Amino acid sequence: MTKLNHLIGGEQVEPASGDFFESTNPATRQPLYLAARGDAADIELAVAAAKRTFEDPRWRDLSQTRRGHLLRRLGDLIAENAEELARMETQDNGKLLREMRGQLATLPDYYHYYAGLADKIHGDVVPTSDRTVLNYTSREPLGVVGAITPWNSPMTLTSSKLAPALCAGNTVVVKPSEYTSATLLRLGELALEAGFPPGAVNVVTGFGAEAGQALVDHRDLAKISFTGSTATGSRIAAATAGRFIGSTLELGGKSPNIVFEDANIPNAAMGVVAGIFAAAGQTCIAGSRVFAHRSVHDELLDRVSERAERIRMGDPMDEATEIGPLAFEEQRDKVAGYVDLGRSEGARVLAGGRSSDGGLGGYFYEPTILVDVDNSMRVVREEIFGPVVAIMPFDTEEEVTRLANDTEYGLAAGVWTTNLARAHRMAARLDAGTVWVNTYRAMSPMSPRQGFKTSGVGVEHGTETMKEYTRLKSVWINTSEEPVADPFILRS
Repeated sequence: MTKLNHLIGGEQVEPASGDFFESTNPATRQPLYLAARGDAADIELAVAAAKRTFEDPRWRDLSQTRRGHLLRRLGDLIAENAEELARMETQDNGKLLREMRGQLATLPDYYHYYAGLADKIHGDVVPTSDRTVLNYTSREPLGVVGAITPWNSPMTLTSSKLAPALCAGNTVVVKPSEYTSATLLRLGELALEAGFPPGAVNVVTGFGAEAGQALVDHRDLAKISFTGSTATGSRIAAATAGRFIGSTLELGGKSPNIVFEDANIPNAAMGVVAGIFAAAGQTCIAGSRVFAHRSVHDELLDRVSERAERIRMGDPMDEATEIGPLAFEEQRDKVAGYVDLGRSEGARVLAGGRSSDGGLGGYFYEPTILVDVDNSMRVVREEIFGPVVAIMPFDTEEEVTRLANDTEYGLAAGVWTTNLARAHRMAARLDAGTVWVNTYRAMSPMSPRQGFKTSGVGVEHGTETMKEYTRLKSVWINTSEEPVADPFILRS
């Protein structure tokens, strides 16, 4: 079986412990490869390599425009290798091949966008009351950035960290999920091929408690960017705050998808299906709580149920498949446990509600609809991260706003209405970093994304994220040659 080593300092490096772990195809349970089991010793090597590169004049003094050229070349290489990367990721985490092809078709845009932004990062000249004093600001890279990324969309979610970090002039150590190591190791190789110096992008594979924790705790780290669970994010926030370094955290969600009585119901029904059953519900922005106005509740429920029962579950490599497996056995069992919990709480399973092997021996779970639910139930309050949706009626705009906001999360929300005034009112009132109106799951590298409440800290995407990967310096220059009149008075 193929063994995948770490990528450290531009070299394939065997794990210090000599240990490897097996990755399997979640659709078939068949072994794929062995990945290096990283620990603190491997993280030490990777951070040291990243630090050397960061301090090397060949990277440190590289012009911003030249950094942009490297990012553009990396985006081009991703496009050239898109089919290979799509197939690797589908085999690793079970996402539909056709979905991965779609993601890989747009993924180069992340690198092209930040390539264009690289030489637009600048400070300002600040006016002062003393015309003999010049004050200006500059933005500098932070240093070594740690990126810890999840298994559901490793290429996309890593790129949302890697592209802006490199754009700003940082170097990066990536720790992928132990379930999805292959594509990010390949991404690191493509960065070398694009011309990034060895050590600019390092990838250490392994488990969170061993490699991930060692990265978070490393003394030479300037920042951590993490996507994953709220519980893990909370621990990372505490660790980084204690060392006064930054963290960007994209965490969990329990997003409301709200359908008003004046909505285009066929479109809304498809939006509900896409919001929860795409990627088998394994997205932090999944629209897992659906609120339908009582006057259209039954029609929406019928349409969503009918479509859910027709969803074709099976081999994610097959173009006709509409839902693939969950990424690993424990996740499938977690989803099944939540549905059983919902039943015990009084919920009724209208569709789905069963585990399956998908005819392939894998970790499949049927698209599931829960009704007779309310906001007090755990299945409505807690993130399930699977193809399970709870659908509830509401009567008034004020009521649904209260219900939608009655959650610890604030990542995303959907609104379906043809009333323009209502669309703007709801966008303003919903406690969510992203609000979609008459669509769901739209995304762009140009549009900033931030979680509210326990859904995260910091911004990803857009120009705003550059503040996350730079530090601001203020410089004061006395242009006068006259002696200071009074040394005890501050100049301004």
